[in-house]
Amino acid sequence: MLSALDRRHTVAPPGYSRWLIPPAALAIHLCIGQVYATSVYKNSLIAHFDTGQTAIGVIFSIAIVMLGLSAAVAGTWVEANGPRKAMFVSACFWATGFLVGSLGIATKQLWLLYLGYGLLGGIGLGIGYISPVSTLIKWFPDRPGLATGLAIMGFGGGAMVASPLSRQLLSFYDSGYDPANAGSTASGSALVWLFVTLGLGYFVIMMFGVANVRVPAPDWRPAGFDPAAVAAKPLVTTANVSAANAVKTRSFWLLWVVLFCNVTAGIGILEQASPMIQDFFRDNGTSAVTVAAAGGFVGLLSLFNMAGRFAWSSTSDVIGRKPIYLVYLGVGMVLYALLALVGQTSTALFVLLACVILSFYGGGFATVPAYLRDLFGTFQVGAIHGRLLTAWSAAGIAGPLIVNGFLDAQGEPGSLTAAAYRPALFTMVGVLAVGFVANLLVRPVPQRYHEPSAEQNTQRDADGNADRDVDEDEDTTAQRSGTR
Repeated sequence: MLSALDRRHTVAPPGYSRWLIPPAALAIHLCIGQVYATSVYKNSLIAHFDTGQTAIGVIFSIAIVMLGLSAAVAGTWVEANGPRKAMFVSACFWATGFLVGSLGIATKQLWLLYLGYGLLGGIGLGIGYISPVSTLIKWFPDRPGLATGLAIMGFGGGAMVASPLSRQLLSFYDSGYDPANAGSTASGSALVWLFVTLGLGYFVIMMFGVANVRVPAPDWRPAGFDPAAVAAKPLVTTANVSAANAVKTRSFWLLWVVLFCNVTAGIGILEQASPMIQDFFRDNGTSAVTVAAAGGFVGLLSLFNMAGRFAWSSTSDVIGRKPIYLVYLGVGMVLYALLALVGQTSTALFVLLACVILSFYGGGFATVPAYLRDLFGTFQVGAIHGRLLTAWSAAGIAGPLIVNGFLDAQGEPGSLTAAAYRPALFTMVGVLAVGFVANLLVRPVPQRYHEPSAEQNTQRDADGNADRDVDEDEDTTAQRSGTR
């Protein structure tokens, strides 16, 4: 049965529709995108374990760090074994993470929650995140931005599904829990059953992706697709670069900086979104924005985060990957400066600025696989993408540290105003400026890093055969001379 997961059994038959691949990828990303919804039951976990916010927040941090590390380490394995086996392994780790986490909740052993949801679940996150990328790019060589945007959009939208679902499940398992009350906490048994339900439910949904994913035949091309037309675009190569060689190039590390800067700036707002909008419109200790309205603002940010992944990455197919990152970073600098200077003058203006910033944040995630394909080809683009995601892990630590560090120096939570956020926001302008310069410096990968082409391999084999023929002739001549 396990042999059905092998790459050779996933080659699509003639006539297979490539539009069946994005839903398969979406099934994986919608499930693992639940990691962005952990705040829903954070207070309940704090109450259950009788601990602080930092101790529970570490769970999310471990999961994001393991996402980047597992994607980097397992990237080559994913490329070699194909998307079906990778998606299956991801589903197993992700579901096991929930089940081990539920055991930790049931026994009040916090370290089991770290091990389960954080470590094991984080491994499932990393493998699942990169597993469909290479396959989508091979199915959509004419529109790689659109394809990866469709799938990675699911990661941003996973929280939009998981947040209300988790609240309703907690209220189902605990009649005393009020999903409409931000201060309500669920019982330990409700948390246990929530984790068990999510683990098993997500496993079933991810199996849909496992069953339906296919890789194209080696000679397959979309109808009417002309590789020469794509190669004529700036920075797009028809050559291939291995993951081992990609990390030796300057372009890879420049893109690492670009992704790090874009994510650091966006995640700083995302992590602080709810208290931030309340603080910006606080007067004499009272905020004009209610807790419920702040929750709606967070949901709106998630919507723009998700929509940006599809809309901006699709736009990159038209204007190019380098120009779209100039938009993310350059326009992003202007928006952050406006948010710091005039964001407190109008709630509508604040929401608009924050939503566009978060759409750039999501767009950066969705566009980077296509950027990598342009620079390094399709040979091991999934493995290269995995290595690049270590920038996400680093940014997941740096972004909140920058914002929270400045805010801690400004005063106590609940008493801050818009002025307290200005140092952090202007720091993010500087971070985006670094990324803007790094993107300008991206250049095509030098030919010395390219994999040999089929013609070069053929010529090399021919030269090797010719050399052997010469050696054999010389040996024969020497033998004859010895005989005489």
